[in-house]
Amino acid sequence: MILEETYSLTNGIAIPKLALGTWMIEGESATNAVTSAIELGYRHIDTAQDYGNEAEVADGVRASSVEREQIFVTSKLAARHKTYEDAAAAIDESLEKMGLDYLDLMIIHSPQPWDHFGTEDRFAKGNQEAWRALEDAYNAGKLKAIGLSNFQEADIDNIVQHSRVAPMVHQVLAHVTNVPTALIEYSRNKGMLVEAYSPVGHGELFKNEAIIKMAERYQVSVPQLCIRYDLQLGLLPLPKTAKPAHMANNADVDFVISEADMQSLSALEPIRDYGNASQFPVFQQVDG
Repeated sequence: MILEETYSLTNGIAIPKLALGTWMIEGESATNAVTSAIELGYRHIDTAQDYGNEAEVADGVRASSVEREQIFVTSKLAARHKTYEDAAAAIDESLEKMGLDYLDLMIIHSPQPWDHFGTEDRFAKGNQEAWRALEDAYNAGKLKAIGLSNFQEADIDNIVQHSRVAPMVHQVLAHVTNVPTALIEYSRNKGMLVEAYSPVGHGELFKNEAIIKMAERYQVSVPQLCIRYDLQLGLLPLPKTAKPAHMANNADVDFVISEADMQSLSALEPIRDYGNASQFPVFQQVDG
């Protein structure tokens, strides 16, 4: 069962292979979603400072019947924090807001502040400063692992070349029709496990007839097929849902996509329009 399986990070920390994403789940809904997921067997919960739901996510962890030490909790350092002082204060603020002694993983949400996403300025010095704050929190035991999100190769090099602690995780947009293969391999070569957010393309893959037909052939749902695809690529999917029935379905991926079908899925035309999600910076870039 996938919920019982883990990957191993470079520092030996075990990280569950499937996570519950909580983006755009707010307030009591976030608390209830997290508690439901944990009761269903999820042991990996993903949130972020910019989601505005860290406290509610932590409430959900506490409300569950599972000990905190058995749950892998991830948050993300807001993209705007590009000085050591701001980043260090933000890390402590997350811990205080969540009422936790430590986070299992914290990652820099983006190398660029969201209002500068996709510009030429890669904020190299600011990312070095933010990373130094993560390193210090890691060395102090506040964070069990540290990593990156939405970084490009040059951004990764900037961190690796100036780090005392190498990044352990890289979280990127990766789903059927949009897998940044070169970036994934580059990240792995730097020792990082790659996580895949929006494994169903923020819902756009529900509209893809080829995916629908293949899912029917395997007698699974579109999300199950897409999550399994990411898993077979060695990625860690982070499907987002507040509905327990969908959580259970997303975790029921005990089947294997054939090599021929994996190749067929990989050859599908990339999504060029993420609909309403296109307003968010990360969905404005389509990797080939």
